[in-house]
Amino acid sequence: MRRNGPFALAFSALFAVFMVAPLVVVIGVSLTPKGFLEFPPSGLSLRWFKAILNNPEFITSAWISLKLGAASASLATALAIPAALAIGRGRFAGREALQALFLSPLTVPTVVLGIAFLRLLSLLDMNGTFIGLMLCHVIVITPFVLRLVLASVVGLDRSVERAAISLGASHWITFRRVTLPAIIPGVIGGWVLAFITSFDELTVTIFIVNPTTTTLPVRLFNHITQTTDPLVASVSTVAIIFTVALMLIVDRVYGLDRLLIGEGAR
Repeated sequence: MRRNGPFALAFSALFAVFMVAPLVVVIGVSLTPKGFLEFPPSGLSLRWFKAILNNPEFITSAWISLKLGAASASLATALAIPAALAIGRGRFAGREALQALFLSPLTVPTVVLGIAFLRLLSLLDMNGTFIGLMLCHVIVITPFVLRLVLASVVGLDRSVERAAISLGASHWITFRRVTLPAIIPGVIGGWVLAFITSFDELTVTIFIVNPTTTTLPVRLFNHITQTTDPLVASVSTVAIIFTVALMLIVDRVYGLDRLLIGEGAR
């Protein structure tokens, strides 16, 4: 059966259009000179990008989202690496249960998670704090990192590690100089995916923020409940450009193909 037949090509083209079309609409709306949502725009203007500078609360929320995403993704990655090594290589009772525990946030509705986090942080007197927000995001995004790192661990050839140990290297040196470089595609890919997920997270976050820790998605949501102007589209366009730029930098430095397929194909 041919996998590159006309039907497959047509399906791939329609799928690509389906994925890209909303982004094109958002970018188009952000360039309108009018004071209302318009697509296609009757003209091209940077009016609503300049309006971002007149709304410093959006800039403040963007910095909060950036710091939150970086901190949460880093902590989630630090937790996912040893967990993936234990799950991927260990043969102990409760291994499947441990894996299910780490992946369980994917199976729980985000609204339920938000309510649960709200109650927990209230009991700990951490509701609305940056640390509490970060810990909640770590729980939400850790499964994404774990799955990619676990895929790299499962496909890892352990003969090089055994050779390093036989030559006198300690377990820590073996991990730092042999294991970690071998699984780095999954680590970097997991970190990037976790960062983007944290940066874009709304449903859980809206339950646990306060005015001093309002993230960009929550700020956008609050804005569109009060007015419908193209400012939201311009802020979203900046976020799209930032995400694309991040992916291009990763591609230039490391290569997206290695992140997507890892080294499991070796």
